[in-house]
Amino acid sequence: MARSLAAAPSLSARVAQPRAIATWLYAVAVLIVLMVAVGGITRLTESGLSITEWKPVSGAIPPLNAADWQAEFAKYQATPEYRQINAGMSLADFQFIYFWEWLHRLLGRLIGVAFALPLAWFWVCGRIPTGYHGRLVALLALGAAQGAVGWWMVASGLVDRTDVSHYRLAAHLCLALFILGGLVWTARDLTGLARNPSARPARLTPLAFGALGVLAIQIMFGAYVAGLNAGLVTDEWPLMNGRVVPQANWADAFDDPFALHFIHRWWAFVAFAAMMLLARAAKRAGDRGASIAIHVAVGIQILLGIATVMTGVRFEPALTHQIVGALLVAAATAGAHATGRRA
Repeated sequence: MARSLAAAPSLSARVAQPRAIATWLYAVAVLIVLMVAVGGITRLTESGLSITEWKPVSGAIPPLNAADWQAEFAKYQATPEYRQINAGMSLADFQFIYFWEWLHRLLGRLIGVAFALPLAWFWVCGRIPTGYHGRLVALLALGAAQGAVGWWMVASGLVDRTDVSHYRLAAHLCLALFILGGLVWTARDLTGLARNPSARPARLTPLAFGALGVLAIQIMFGAYVAGLNAGLVTDEWPLMNGRVVPQANWADAFDDPFALHFIHRWWAFVAFAAMMLLARAAKRAGDRGASIAIHVAVGIQILLGIATVMTGVRFEPALTHQIVGALLVAAATAGAHATGRRA
């Protein structure tokens, strides 16, 4: 009897805690939305090439004295961006753009720690439900890959270009939002498991797959537009410089700012229709909250896109457009999850 009582606390300590893990995943998702926001600021302030080296550990410490700052500034002065665009920039101006890129990378490190350490603790304590270990490790691996993709993106602008490759920028943003979706989906699976221990993970329905695919295309073209500054080709809406269809190099549309702007502008309404279908399906599945979130996010996102164009890519609407885009991904993931829930 005494031996059984002594073993009882150890057994209870290893009971799975899906709700606690879901709360942790939602917290990491919030950090990723913050990361997307800071990434937007970094892009809009043209700060992304200010740090010319990738030092995953030591790079967390910024320059601490005048000599360190001059050394970092000298490295930036050797880049095409400085020589062709920012020649004559003051040290104070360099420190401003350096701060945003440093903060962006610091948040990436923080997210890595905020995911890896709790994951290890939940794992060692036996709190992770059966079947979720592999999924959580996959999310951790994607986060590590995101750091490498971020540097791959930055490296594209340090040699022969004055800006990063818009293809690599799209890969960086799309991977971040894919991880965000994975966190939300997994958290909702775990929340369902906490309510009903016999609940099974949701499946991805054909409707949800199609709707999320349409949204992914829109996000990809949005990243292309940002990477080539294609939002600046016109400040008119719905026309583009007085034309419905602009003059563009359609044979090379993926590298033409006018073509990319046109596609992103009008594919938005295809994405809007897809989100409406997904929202209705989520409501039919019993998740009115996800349906409302999709309606609100996609409506605001359309208006912000128009405002961004008509203000000449003013900082405030452009940044908010990127943040709401991330929130729309989270809402769409929640809606897609609702349509695929299983008893």
